[in-house]
Amino acid sequence: MVKTMAEALMSAEADSLCGAPYGERSTERTNRRNGYRTREWDTRAGSIELAIPKLREGSYFPDWLLERRRRAEQALISVVATSYLLGVSTRRVDKLIEQLGIKHISKSQVSQMAKTLDEQVAAFRTRALDAGPYTFLWLDALTQKVREGGRIINVHVLVATAVNADGRREILGLDVTSAEDGAGWLAFLRGLVARGLSGVQLVISDCHAGLVAAIGATLPGATWQRCRSHYLRNLLTCVNKSAQPFVATLVRTIFDQPDAASVRAQ
Repeated sequence: MVKTMAEALMSAEADSLCGAPYGERSTERTNRRNGYRTREWDTRAGSIELAIPKLREGSYFPDWLLERRRRAEQALISVVATSYLLGVSTRRVDKLIEQLGIKHISKSQVSQMAKTLDEQVAAFRTRALDAGPYTFLWLDALTQKVREGGRIINVHVLVATAVNADGRREILGLDVTSAEDGAGWLAFLRGLVARGLSGVQLVISDCHAGLVAAIGATLPGATWQRCRSHYLRNLLTCVNKSAQPFVATLVRTIFDQPDAASVRAQ
């Protein structure tokens, strides 16, 4: 059905360029058909061999076969890009897309399709923060291993999460730095403010000196609170391993008290 509809569409376009339908004599005819040439078209229905009309004078090729991302439909691109993101090898991706009816896919095609991820990430990282006010803001850094220059190195991914005006958690942004220092946090927070971060009343993070200073410089008027998960993690490094479960249980009871006085007493 896909083949029939596509070839019918091309035939109609060729007739329009010729000024008259195929095989019909007409004084309005300006050109004539000159056979066909074949081209494979990969779709979710499989690899389809299309017969593209040729003209005696000039050339004809359907624009919709040349349009970006039309060689393989968006569904195929999504499968390949997701596989790439999950670290699936090119050989396994090739076997996977065979199940979709596509004969073969090269490494360069996988890389080209995976570039859609870059566009999505760039759009996400630069979008306007217009769902504020963001009353509560959490800041943290994750250490990740990446391949750079043929070797594996550690980088720090700075992440900002907030509660938006609808009461939903939203990841506001992320940035990759070589070190978790004050300069990196300052640039990251300035970027968030430039994109529209506003209305922050409470910031929760660990007690990294550079981070706390960057919060004070970019979010004046916001209260800072030390993240209790980070606090407990730091605390347990000062306790013998055998006593860590006991101490962790005691510390957690502090946060289960009904009022401030009981918290202090506990």
